Amino acid sequence: MSYLVLARKWRPRQFADIAGQEHVLRALINALDSGRLHHAFLFSGTRGVGKTTIARVLAKALNCELGVSSTPCGQCQACREIDEGRFIDLIEVDAASRTRVDDTRDLLDNVQYAPTRGRYKVYLIDEVHMLSAHSFNALLKTLEEPPPHVKFLLATTDPQKLPVTVLSRCLQFNLKRLPPGLIQERLRTICERESVPAESTALRQLALAAQGSVRDALSLLDQAIAFCGGNLRAAEVQSMLGGIDRRDAHKLLAALARNDGAALMAEVARLDENAPDYAVVLDELGALLQRVALAQVVPQAIGDEDEVRELAPLVAALQPDDVQLYYQIALIGRRDLPLTPDPRVGFEMTLLRMLAFRREGVPEPAPAGGQSRTAGSRPAAPSAPTQSRAAGGDWQVILDALPLQGGARQLAAHCTLEVRRGSALQLRLDKAYEHLLTPQLQERLRAALESHFGERADVRIEIGQPQAETPAGRDARLADERRRGARESLEGDPNVAALQSELGATFVPDSIEPLS
Repeated sequence: MSYLVLARKWRPRQFADIAGQEHVLRALINALDSGRLHHAFLFSGTRGVGKTTIARVLAKALNCELGVSSTPCGQCQACREIDEGRFIDLIEVDAASRTRVDDTRDLLDNVQYAPTRGRYKVYLIDEVHMLSAHSFNALLKTLEEPPPHVKFLLATTDPQKLPVTVLSRCLQFNLKRLPPGLIQERLRTICERESVPAESTALRQLALAAQGSVRDALSLLDQAIAFCGGNLRAAEVQSMLGGIDRRDAHKLLAALARNDGAALMAEVARLDENAPDYAVVLDELGALLQRVALAQVVPQAIGDEDEVRELAPLVAALQPDDVQLYYQIALIGRRDLPLTPDPRVGFEMTLLRMLAFRREGVPEPAPAGGQSRTAGSRPAAPSAPTQSRAAGGDWQVILDALPLQGGARQLAAHCTLEVRRGSALQLRLDKAYEHLLTPQLQERLRAALESHFGERADVRIEIGQPQAETPAGRDARLADERRRGARESLEGDPNVAALQSELGATFVPDSIEPLS
């Protein structure tokens, strides 16, 4: 007998088996039990959250030989054939492959005829948003005045693309992503029934990697069972996912808390031996920072005493505003990772940025055989303003976190950060953009900074020649590098060379733009 993947084997057969979508199930169960059945239902939501599963159970409830109810028997011929995907009156259509209007008309030609065996003829149209405009027009009339023996069950991952005329004719149900805890419990139940030993941490990792999709979680579980040889261990699952063990993320943050750059780079070198996916590693680091921030501000919201104890050393060692800054830097590093020459380089630079933009008064790494000290114990006065050693990068991080648009963002983007003490900032505006220095734009920038820092901001802007790269200059440089790369790629393309040689084609340099 051929192997049946877990996502199909464990697909729910009844409404009671579906978890996490109670707001949808309650409405459907009440409608079925009261006999108040609409003719068209639209299920929307991201992949793998149960849209077609709910639609199939609904089709079974409508056609069960024991009568319409919210609890189909699952044993009659109609129920079994729907479960096996061969019920003649359940017409399943993948709209992504049948977008032409002729396909839709062919499909709807048989709507007028009574069902062959069932009580209702059910049309289940998946990814309905992929239909063409003409196909929607062909469907619209039938949706408006369908025969009494027809039900339409529509599913989509992008309801915004559906015409409002279609939306207005359907009962709409938006399915939500499932929380990791619920997915983890589902995986645990399946592992027990499949007699697969599994560590709780390994299942938690799979649940988090699924990002709210039960189907993705079951696919990952299938992969993990094969990868781990039938015994799910956390270390092996983490290796399969391309991330790092949570303890490794703890070590990275601990090194940051100690301001220990050598230990930080040594930890990166150790991680690199396992060739991790650094995008996933940054996701792991961001997730840990979020838990630390939560433990610092609202520890009771975590709800897991073991996790609270595990986070305690980091909660004590890191300042809350450092945690917020690190989280923001991790997000920006994750976004910029594809632009770096090497993923490890991009990851290291993200960590070094965290190390460089520390608050005043943080501990320094202890010298050999000595005690650690804080910035306040240095010979220089601790109240001296923080000169921006990497001012452009620091200002870039702050700017990316500000909800600025229009002229206010242009003003900020053409500045560099010269001096910062807490929320007091001295900026230098490129003289070429002096016209942006208006009271209105300065006030908008100051208000955004106050919202960001959570306290009154003192912002002073001088006009001059920036000594570091401005954020606007950085964006222009990166755009120019992408254009240059696109041009060099075309110049080295043998097909383009053939066009030039055989047809006398020439480049128009200004017309060449990168794809993204």
